[in-house]
Amino acid sequence: MNAAATTPRTGPAQESAPSAAPVFTVRNLWKVFGPKAERVPGDAELTSLTPTELRERTGCTAAVRDVSFDVHKGEVFVVMGLSGSGKSTLVRCLTRLIEPTSGSVAIDGEDVLAMDKNRLRELRRHRASMVFQHFGLLPHRSVLDNVAYGLEIQGVGKAERREKAAEVVTKVGLEGLEARRPGQLSGGQQQRVGLARALAADPEVLLFDEPFSALDPLIRRDMQEEVVRLHREEGRTMVFITHDLSEALKLGDRIALMRDGRVVQLGTPEEIVGSPADDYVRDFVRDVPREQVMTVRRAMRPLDPDSAADGRGPAVAPDATVSEAIEAVARSGFPARVMDEGRCLGVVDQERLLGVVAGVEPPPPAPTLPSASAPPSASAGRAAPTVPAGSAAPSAQVRQAEPTRKPPAAGTSAQSPTTGEGRPSAAGKATPPPAAGKAEDIPGEVTA
Repeated sequence: MNAAATTPRTGPAQESAPSAAPVFTVRNLWKVFGPKAERVPGDAELTSLTPTELRERTGCTAAVRDVSFDVHKGEVFVVMGLSGSGKSTLVRCLTRLIEPTSGSVAIDGEDVLAMDKNRLRELRRHRASMVFQHFGLLPHRSVLDNVAYGLEIQGVGKAERREKAAEVVTKVGLEGLEARRPGQLSGGQQQRVGLARALAADPEVLLFDEPFSALDPLIRRDMQEEVVRLHREEGRTMVFITHDLSEALKLGDRIALMRDGRVVQLGTPEEIVGSPADDYVRDFVRDVPREQVMTVRRAMRPLDPDSAADGRGPAVAPDATVSEAIEAVARSGFPARVMDEGRCLGVVDQERLLGVVAGVEPPPPAPTLPSASAPPSASAGRAAPTVPAGSAAPSAQVRQAEPTRKPPAAGTSAQSPTTGEGRPSAAGKATPPPAAGKAEDIPGEVTA
């Protein structure tokens, strides 16, 4: 899996999603196939059965099981799952190409399940367009006429629809191929025709049902980049169905991961990879290069005002990937500062960046040790040892490395505990504590 295939894309929905009204609102949606399917969603005993148990007991298959989510304006919402997980059935329920068994679906607050035939036809022609996996092109028509077909169905005049179709053909990179028939095009070119046909109707929402799964890897990557480009230029709301994790991570603002008709986790690419909801999701994302998905927010620590290195490093944006930050830190040799509109949110250093790559929770910031010149604690009851000028204070590592003191032998006086474990000499080396059993004064301490 290469970097281009996994780097998450940021979209406008990430800024506006919390405040904007959803385009699609789905609540407790069920789609059950089989005899007397309508009894399944309302029966608590049946809904608790596994897919196999439900099929054996009732003869029904629950393709979509109690699914709820919102799709916000300008968002690329990806539904991902393996074959048979229910993702294609779900996207068809949004426009009632498949009738839901129960639950609710609304577009811009309007109840889709309550729409009559005329209103539903208007929804499919003007407000939501579908791009299918198998293109669905008319073989006897030219590229231009295939693209204009949706406008023709809407009743748009020939000259106007052909002019509009020509604009969209150029937009998807098919300029010069307008007169060709579908049989004269490659698979990627045919899929571009299907995409252009959907765009020509200028819908509010584009629905993609695994549109690139039948394409070769290089052509698939080109089409993914085409979708990213179009979304960046137009900001159109998209619902994208795929079984390809790298495709989901590249395209999605948010991802709903499905299994057996249920959504097992819904979140941003970083949330899916960084905080898997269960073992199934964890196994799904196991081979994802985390540094291409996780952002520097996951690796940040507070800026240390006393550290000269923290203030000298390069600046990176809060949504920069860990991979980008690693390159910046490696080139500069200093921790990178995470900057947002001139404000430093924190810093990322080598240790914390590598911790994210390894999937290890970054350690908490190290506590600031008291300086050697700090006054002695009132509770200590004795003077602090004097450290000669130019030598380092004894470190925690030195204290831990020293042997554990044995209890004093019988008949000898016990020494009071020490906090310094020996006073550093002028050479900077710690003087070892006296051997157990001798009543010698320990340097820097007051004996009883």
